[in-house]
Amino acid sequence: MSGVQLAALVGWGVLVGLDLVSVAQVMVARPFVAGTVAGLLLGDPMSGAIVGATLELFALDRWPVGGVRYPDYGPAAVAAAIAAAGAPRILALGPAVAVGLVVAYAGEWAIQWVRWRNSRDVRRSRAGLDAGDPRAIRGVQLRGILRDGLRALGVTLLGLGLALLVRRWLPLLGVRGVCIICHGGSNANAIKNAVRVAAGFAEGRVNEKIEHEIRSIAAKGKWRVHEDPGLLEMVNSLN
Repeated sequence: MSGVQLAALVGWGVLVGLDLVSVAQVMVARPFVAGTVAGLLLGDPMSGAIVGATLELFALDRWPVGGVRYPDYGPAAVAAAIAAAGAPRILALGPAVAVGLVVAYAGEWAIQWVRWRNSRDVRRSRAGLDAGDPRAIRGVQLRGILRDGLRALGVTLLGLGLALLVRRWLPLLGVRGVCIICHGGSNANAIKNAVRVAAGFAEGRVNEKIEHEIRSIAAKGKWRVHEDPGLLEMVNSLN
């Protein structure tokens, strides 16, 4: 992921965060739109659309009207798209949506903070507002937009960090080969034994035997693979 892509994704996350309430409200904050565009920026619009559509189902539970407490699914979909882009969809969907939900509810808390700060600002500017002073009115509006922009930036950066963390560890779920994971504090003897065990697995062709068993079970009809796209994708990848 290049620096230009990171900057574009952060900018997009801030924009969709502002679109929820403060600026424009042209529906780009909908998770399906936000996720698809984020995936497009990363060269994988399909993954972005899939995680966006999944988060859209959660978002339909509550509408952002009035004073409702509403998770911020726009930056959440951006984070989920970053986590999912380029990874095998059967493995990436769950972790990516989990990242999105964490970010969405962090955004909900941040929205409450912005509302609280806006209320304090209105009380402090009460005299000017009651008098209809244009400077006081513009000041309250601009400060509210600035607070919401900072909120959207913070939520987007949180999502970016979580997504990059997931991307770092997600490949371990999809390694097509022998993978022996050691503890971070493993000593030299533990590393030596891990290498020995990995070599034994490779020489014994353990992975190929597992693949053969999966294909055999699918061929016998014990798994209804054709009804499960995830299983079908996994079995096809073994051929």
